Amino acid sequence: MRPGTDKAIRALLAGLASAAPALAWAAACTQPVYLTFDTGHMAVAPLIAQVLQRQQVQVTFFAAHEKTHEGDGSLGQHWAPWWRARAAEGHAFASHTWDHAYWRADLGADSFRIRPSAGAQAGQNLVWSAKEYCDNLRQAASRLQVLTGQAPLPLFRAPGGKTSPRLLAAAKQCGFVHVGWADAGFLGDELPSDVYPNAQLLKKALNNIRAGDVLMAHLGIWSRQDPWAPAVLEPLIVGLKARGLCFATLREHPQYRDWILQQPLKLSGQTDAQR
Repeated sequence: MRPGTDKAIRALLAGLASAAPALAWAAACTQPVYLTFDTGHMAVAPLIAQVLQRQQVQVTFFAAHEKTHEGDGSLGQHWAPWWRARAAEGHAFASHTWDHAYWRADLGADSFRIRPSAGAQAGQNLVWSAKEYCDNLRQAASRLQVLTGQAPLPLFRAPGGKTSPRLLAAAKQCGFVHVGWADAGFLGDELPSDVYPNAQLLKKALNNIRAGDVLMAHLGIWSRQDPWAPAVLEPLIVGLKARGLCFATLREHPQYRDWILQQPLKLSGQTDAQR
């Protein structure tokens, strides 16, 4: 952590905690925000889980099978106990594509230029049909079902949030609705820490986040030198609670709730490689 950052965050956390009104801690969630995490290198995942447990906050995880600091990938066997524990705590799960596959362009009526950042074809520019993109969405969702023992949500998040109307329509045809994030909900954990230090990101989030916002962070970012999580996470949760906000999963989000109830994912059996 950069010099002075820890002190600044601790001071802000102490002030927020002392000012928090009692209603912020009420069980009923009437002014929700929707905290979501995309996968990453997973080094901070255990610490994030501790904060969520301590603060009794449930979130939605969007998962791809990404390279990790430790183990065989974010959806590999090494991390299976971690995912099972999160399911037992009541969190929700959804696909982030299996290969963390970035949409780059539409090509014709039924194909896309795709660039995965994980898997055997990482870094290559590929052409995928709509079916191939859907298969990649389902592969991550199927693996999540194996790991968590529960059905993932019929939602997805495209890596980088990069989509097109044609891609969204193709994904919806195979059962997935896209979830982005609010402008204020971009928590900045993938930005360079020398330009965007943790204390600055925390202050901006606490000032700008409003009820109903979808928030987005990661389970570890390779390029950030001063990790955002867990340093900012707990002060952010405490600070938002102090403003009377509360936390819910996307199961409860009014934009997606009916779709989730009416369009459960239909996943086929997993291949040996997914188990």
